[in-house]
Amino acid sequence: MAWTTKHKLAATMLPMALVAVHSPAFAQAAANANGMHDGAWRFAHENVLGTSLDVRVRAASFTEAQRAEAAALQVFDREEARLSSWRKDSELSQWERTRFTPVKVSPELFAMLASFDAWREKSNGALDASSEAAAQLWKRAAAEGRKPSQQEIAATVEAMQQPHWKLDAATQTATRLSDVPLAFATFAKSAITSKAAEAAMVAGASGVMLNVGGDVVVRGALTELVAVANPQQDAENDAALAELNVRDRAVATSGSYRREVAAAMSHILDPRTAMPTGHVLSSTVIAHDAETAGALATAMSVLTPAESAALAANTNGAEYMLVLADGSEVRSAGWSAYENASVKPVMYTAPHAPAKVAAGAWNPAFELSIALELPRIEDARYRRPYVAVWVEDADHFPVRTIALWTENPRWLPELKQWYHDDQIRNLAEGTDISKTVSSATRPAGKYTLKWDGKDNEGKLVKSGKYTICIEASREHGGYEIERREIDFNGAPSKAAVSGSKELGAVTLDYHKR
Repeated sequence: MAWTTKHKLAATMLPMALVAVHSPAFAQAAANANGMHDGAWRFAHENVLGTSLDVRVRAASFTEAQRAEAAALQVFDREEARLSSWRKDSELSQWERTRFTPVKVSPELFAMLASFDAWREKSNGALDASSEAAAQLWKRAAAEGRKPSQQEIAATVEAMQQPHWKLDAATQTATRLSDVPLAFATFAKSAITSKAAEAAMVAGASGVMLNVGGDVVVRGALTELVAVANPQQDAENDAALAELNVRDRAVATSGSYRREVAAAMSHILDPRTAMPTGHVLSSTVIAHDAETAGALATAMSVLTPAESAALAANTNGAEYMLVLADGSEVRSAGWSAYENASVKPVMYTAPHAPAKVAAGAWNPAFELSIALELPRIEDARYRRPYVAVWVEDADHFPVRTIALWTENPRWLPELKQWYHDDQIRNLAEGTDISKTVSSATRPAGKYTLKWDGKDNEGKLVKSGKYTICIEASREHGGYEIERREIDFNGAPSKAAVSGSKELGAVTLDYHKR
């Protein structure tokens, strides 16, 4: 097959990763700048606060950017030891195991508990640390193949409504008052991320962006393009609902669509009733600080749209967008001031019958889902590997790049096979490599991609056999490439690939949309 100038690669942006524009001039300039784009450097890590971390730093030099990154990471390490619910040895976990005894706690833990008290009252109970009791009830019932009884629900609500701790500001003590399980992830992540951003600025950054599993904080002289994930089409390479220009603000999104829970727990739970709610698919909030953005996003996933509007109206500088169960969207009056006017938002629409296509073409009623896992490596400073995912035809010609993750174009040659193939093609000029994504929190190292059967020009390929190629290379680390051929003939099929070094389990699912 001859390659013409019309065949340009339509590179797809993954959340919290970069797509590199590989024109020679750009690659050389980027390499000379150690991966700098628009005056800022990017770094990516896995397994930070139980999820992924992406960092963008604007600084006078790469050395100063690294210093700012290191300062932020030190905060994550230090504060996780204090506020982590997933570490049994953290200060928070140790305090939770006490009962009816005043315990002197750190200012950070005291402030987090006080914030929960304030937001529980402000949200009329929609935000409550004891919602973990309802979650555990539904999980136990689901494991037994049933729904909780009315008696179980009533008992859980009664237990949740009692006081769970008492704070004494004079002695800086916190007293645990109940045996009800608690969850603090919302405020812990917000508080830690805010401190990390401040530390990066103190360390010399003039601007910083931190994206922790979909919650974004932007500080200083930096404007970040933040894409808002579509809760109904939430693969990493799906089109976003909207794109926001964010400067010196925080953005948080809450939703149940990325939760790894049983079917009975597919909705967010209302702490006031211990019952699942399904009227809001996702809520995204822009606020001055991470705590406010995270608290409002969580509460708005429980409240009615009218209640959410009233709560936002009483919160200075807060703007929001809700996606309701029917796919409709509710935006606050000031939301549009942040939207990228050059991008047309994607509206969720109900599935419809596919249009007729030419005989022998890919069946547009089908798509391929790729569940990709990057294995956990016991390294406190584990950086996400560079990853390329693409499709080859029967002649091993690359017909579509599904995803390309990199922070620094100078290391692209480490993706040996993808880079070799790229010598016969050009990446589409003007590809946007500057946005990050606000979404519901993902588990660490787990990503989902989709292929709609289209080539790099947006045309449906012919049905038949194609090979899915996944290549990973980590700076100062290992290298791995996996390939799997699938017959895309309109008959559903699944395949699994077991990685060994830089790739974990990979599942390929060819199915109807």
